[in-house]
Amino acid sequence: MKVSFGFKAHSGWAALIVLGLNDKNYEVIDRRRVELVEETWAKAPYHAAEELDAHEARMIVNRGIKAAHKNAKRQMEALLKRTEKNGHKVSACAVLMGAPMPDWSTDEILAVHFRMHKAEGVLFREALLEAAKACGLKFVPVPEKELGPFAEKTLQTSLDSLTSKIAALGKSIGPPWGKDQKDATLAAMIALHNR
Repeated sequence: MKVSFGFKAHSGWAALIVLGLNDKNYEVIDRRRVELVEETWAKAPYHAAEELDAHEARMIVNRGIKAAHKNAKRQMEALLKRTEKNGHKVSACAVLMGAPMPDWSTDEILAVHFRMHKAEGVLFREALLEAAKACGLKFVPVPEKELGPFAEKTLQTSLDSLTSKIAALGKSIGPPWGKDQKDATLAAMIALHNR
């Protein structure tokens, strides 16, 4: 079956839905939490660097960014392998994306606490994006703040109809089926239809 990945990233992890389309019916092939860090501090590398001198802070942040990208790529490769082993072909990968971040330096980010939160939010989305590209997957960015209208326009279906389909999918596989899984499913639907 042709399937797509849908990700909703958080600090250090992401909710994943692997969604397939069988005839005209959607099917959840896999649902899981994907860990994107191995060490707790790496969930928030800018916060981990906050009290350090400038040189050490830049080193810690860079180490955290590299670790996130390395782990995201390793996880993406494992997900692809598992999905293909089960007889499915991954056609695309969607990640819910936020607004792009200004081109701030590490020092500029560490100078303002709000910027640290923004940078850490962007970090794991970007790590998933780069991992998808490194694995040769078609990457589909989905604007998180405009998810509903974007989905309606892309899928040419009302949001009510899409919400009903997603609710039915949740009932068919059971909990957990919260906002993360629902949004990742909608992203995966968009990716499946994005040619």
